[in-house]
Amino acid sequence: MMHFLRRILIGRPLHNQEMIREKLPKWKALAIFSSDALSSVAYGPEQIMLILAIPGMLAYGFIGPVAIAILILLAIVTLSYVQVAKANPGGGGSYAVAIHNLGEWPALTAAASLFADYTLTVAVSVSAGTAAIVSAFPELAVHQVVLDIFVLFGILTLINLRGVRESSSTFVIPTYAFIIGIIVLIGAGIFQSFQGTAPAIPPQSLEKQLNFPVFYLLLRAFANGCSSMTGIEAISNGVPMFKEPEVKNATKTTYLMSGILGIMFFGITYLLMHFHILPIEDVTALSQIAEKTFGRGFMYYYIQITTMLVLYLAANTSFNGLPPLLSILAKDGYMPRYLGTRGERLSFSNGIILLSITAGLLIFFYDGNTENLISLYAIGVFLSFTIAQSGMVVHWRKEQGSGWMIRAVLNAFGAVITGIVVIIILVTKFFYGAWMVIVFIPIMIFILKKIRHHYNDMAEQLHLPVDEIEATFNTPIGKNMVIVPIASPTRVVAETLKYAKAISNDVIALHIAIDEESGKRVEKKWESLRTDFKLVVVYSPYRLVIQPLIDYVSKLEKAKAPEDFITVLIPEFETKKNWHRLLHNQTGWVLRTLLILKDNVVVTTIPFHLKK
Repeated sequence: MMHFLRRILIGRPLHNQEMIREKLPKWKALAIFSSDALSSVAYGPEQIMLILAIPGMLAYGFIGPVAIAILILLAIVTLSYVQVAKANPGGGGSYAVAIHNLGEWPALTAAASLFADYTLTVAVSVSAGTAAIVSAFPELAVHQVVLDIFVLFGILTLINLRGVRESSSTFVIPTYAFIIGIIVLIGAGIFQSFQGTAPAIPPQSLEKQLNFPVFYLLLRAFANGCSSMTGIEAISNGVPMFKEPEVKNATKTTYLMSGILGIMFFGITYLLMHFHILPIEDVTALSQIAEKTFGRGFMYYYIQITTMLVLYLAANTSFNGLPPLLSILAKDGYMPRYLGTRGERLSFSNGIILLSITAGLLIFFYDGNTENLISLYAIGVFLSFTIAQSGMVVHWRKEQGSGWMIRAVLNAFGAVITGIVVIIILVTKFFYGAWMVIVFIPIMIFILKKIRHHYNDMAEQLHLPVDEIEATFNTPIGKNMVIVPIASPTRVVAETLKYAKAISNDVIALHIAIDEESGKRVEKKWESLRTDFKLVVVYSPYRLVIQPLIDYVSKLEKAKAPEDFITVLIPEFETKKNWHRLLHNQTGWVLRTLLILKDNVVVTTIPFHLKK
């Protein structure tokens, strides 16, 4: 039943040779990699407005200049990540650039930053998607977190576990529907703004009053608006997922994504100022703009529904960006090895599950509040931006090919700008949650280092030098002492003793008796079997079973010669139905678990399958 359900939900396993079918053409890649960046127009301009609308509207007029600064930054980062994709066709983005050019610590900092950013992207996108639909249907507000968790695990996780090709096909229509809807909204809104008798942008949306408190608010608004920049790096992390020529297709898709994002960001910001949008509880700025442009008609609900869908699907950028990055980290020894292998559907399924669980915990603990989650946002991605561009400067200096100086200057300028942005975000958002990311990154780096240290230690201990091979196999082989724990002579015990005799002539049946009466009863029954196997009865007046058995094994271990072996065969019957297990104790499982931890003891379970 479980196997059938798995096939229904996940699909049939894919052959390695089918990997070529999982590669993405540009038009699909745009949908799957850019949904995060493009969907940010639903909350990026609004986050600028939320800050600048606070102090009696004195700073509202700065929305335009802040938006222009973000667009300039978008152009710089786009050019930089095109260079990253060209220099690292194997994917890995900031981490790959840093590990090859800057060293371990910057690379791990980039990896930790991207882990934080991608996880927050999922949490923010899902929460923002629910907020969009709640704006249209306020009665759903009380179920917001439940909706978030359902969408995350019931839809996004399952679709991504089915593989890249199926997830991309699923997300193409909603992404392009959203782009068309926003372009129509911007076009209609701008047309109306110039057709009316009122000014295109009301004077109250242009009034400015600059002083130090307002300047600080401008920095905060800029930091919040930079949330629109997340997802730009996703294509550089997933270059191998493109159809050939991978780098060329990835480059074109990056330029196209940034161009569409820039147009939509500028248009929504313009309409925000044209309608002089102000914060309204449980109603997004985009919802207000759509209502003022189209009224509560078909186009309004079209905008809200497609916005909800694309915000949900924006999380998919992380599902296609983080698991491949985790696989590269796993191959380098900084993440558990199982994160480096593809699942049945040729996706990095373990990484997908890890991302879903982490994002789900964030949504739960922050109650699905987009504004609170965005306070943690952007610092990780801009830190990775800075590291990537710094690494590219070193890369061009090493390569020194045609035009390397211009590329190095471009990346150096980008590194300085994004480094300044990191400082701005850190200062302005520190007490609003950024401190958590600053604490998380060193902790994550520590974890990555410890994982690598463990794998290094393991490799050192498992390595068998050539000069030791002959000595190892020419060492005299001692005897194998086999111990079979028994409760009483049964069929499963008989089968286990039969196997024990096949591997050794030194077999001991060991019974732990809780009192003398039960011990003598087992001894009497054992004698009636007329077997050659030796029975040892150990009395346990405190009614313990496992500890006396372990103590007996320890005594034998101390007395044996170095070349001798001790094998413990655990007789264990397997019930026909799973629920039957609840009716039996798990002594065998506990004993096996504890004995495995002992040195120089071989532990084997001999199963006996019940027929009914």
